[in-house]
Amino acid sequence: MIIEHRGHRPSVPTSAYVAPSAVVCGAVVLGERARVLHGAVLTAEDGQVRVGDDVVVMENALVRGRGRAPATLGDAVLIGPHAHVNGATVEDEVFVATGASLFPGSVAGTGSELRINSVLHVNSRLPAGTVVPIGWIAAGDPAQLFSPDRHDELWEVQRRLDFPGTVYGASRDTSMRTIMARQAEFYGEHRADRVVDGDEPAP
Repeated sequence: MIIEHRGHRPSVPTSAYVAPSAVVCGAVVLGERARVLHGAVLTAEDGQVRVGDDVVVMENALVRGRGRAPATLGDAVLIGPHAHVNGATVEDEVFVATGASLFPGSVAGTGSELRINSVLHVNSRLPAGTVVPIGWIAAGDPAQLFSPDRHDELWEVQRRLDFPGTVYGASRDTSMRTIMARQAEFYGEHRADRVVDGDEPAP
């Protein structure tokens, strides 16, 4: 499904494929031979999503771009099923496995691998060629790798990365009620979305 959002319509070249049950929404630019498989969602909120050539976004993955944190996928990238790429930069030839998560401001360097259920935290940079093991967390710039049982050590790095400020534009002590009121207003912009025919010319 191709959706116009905030006046922006996706750009889908004829060599690309978007599955009937996938969603490509807003200022999304797909590269040549990009493949967006069933249930995947590429959504440009108030920013952009740019996808390189020969990229495969597998079933039920999410790629989200926002104004403060656009999402960029380089060439020859695999985004695995149920993966979550939110406002991150994924350089060329990166393997993002099933269930991996990349958060706003993060960068996965060329040829890196994020294995099953791994995390690249906000504002963290994974050097080229780095492998994040199954279930591990990468945080910092350059990223350090943490196993899940090292939460206290991870928190010492993670708290300086400012997740609430990066993702929500809020301080850590902002109430959930305030954050969610803002989020509801922000995502309320989708009420004006319009499904467009993939063959319909861009405005």
